[in-house]
Amino acid sequence: MSTGFFWDEQCFWHAGGNYASTLPIGGLVQPLNATGLPETQEAKRRLKNLMDVTGLSDDLDVRRAPLATREDLLRVHPASYLDEFKRMSDAGGGELGRRTPFAAGGYEIASLSAGLVVAAVDAVVSGDLENAYALSRPPGHHCLPDYPNGFCLLANIAIAIEAAQAKGFAKRVVVLDWDVHHGNGTEAIYYDRPDVLTISVHQEGNYPLDTGGIADRGKGDGSGYNLNVPLIAGTGHTGYLHVMDTIVLPQIAAFKPDLIVVACGYDASAIDPLARMLATADTFRKMTERIKAAAQEHCDGRLVLAHEGGYSEVYVPFCGHATLEALSGSDKTAPDPLAETLRVRQPSARFDAFIRGEIDHLASQL
Repeated sequence: MSTGFFWDEQCFWHAGGNYASTLPIGGLVQPLNATGLPETQEAKRRLKNLMDVTGLSDDLDVRRAPLATREDLLRVHPASYLDEFKRMSDAGGGELGRRTPFAAGGYEIASLSAGLVVAAVDAVVSGDLENAYALSRPPGHHCLPDYPNGFCLLANIAIAIEAAQAKGFAKRVVVLDWDVHHGNGTEAIYYDRPDVLTISVHQEGNYPLDTGGIADRGKGDGSGYNLNVPLIAGTGHTGYLHVMDTIVLPQIAAFKPDLIVVACGYDASAIDPLARMLATADTFRKMTERIKAAAQEHCDGRLVLAHEGGYSEVYVPFCGHATLEALSGSDKTAPDPLAETLRVRQPSARFDAFIRGEIDHLASQL
């Protein structure tokens, strides 16, 4: 079996509204010359272009997918939300929630983005593929069942998990979210359920401002099955790997999943405009190696990565390429042009020791 890569050009055509970074245009906020929201098509398109140029795409099972069906969407989102989204999309677009603008046809493009993740999960849990990557856009991990926010219009990963469970696959699922922002949407959807372990590793005090605390562990039957790991700004390469080794991997081992899904954001990278975490392309490579090994140990290799955030148009392609190299085992490389610069910019040994101590303190609270 091979690694699947699910993508569609139409996902790059999703369009936002009148923003300058995350600020609505107006008053003293001047329009930008080119793009609006940080979530643009270029970071994702340039990743696919880089894969084509290096030949990595040739080592993957590249596939398209149909739109997620209404039945798929209704397992997570109420009909009232979907109907209003569709109505606005047909009328030329608009904005349903906070920083979630879309143009005409946005409903169909968001359904396609979710469909890519649905197809990736389905191919893996059915045994058609060993593992898979979905280049989904718009992203999904901030989307609540009835309220979109943080550039996310549909809860892509939850939709895919529910579709797989409806078919009798994937009874116990881990969602590991290493996007730099707290995965509040995924958390909310599974907060009271014991069959899905959600682990969010994110920058403390970043978006959203009011969620992601370590004390938020789930409720009812889901108590203990929601884990938040809020990291201090500047955590860096060594700190991220320490989180994987001391918190994430032991929690996965204890849960014993039959599927692992990663909310794969690259906004923890050192030059991302929306975070301050100092991760590198090699950080994502090594995290992928670790989670792939965990999947092989605990769930016969069943692993799906769904693309979430990451807003450096220059650096996301190299982070994504490193991730896909590790996921697939391909020898087609894209050497990190910032590797030496970012090595120098990593935390000092003294600060690394402090960070590891903070992470160990977080682990003691779980």
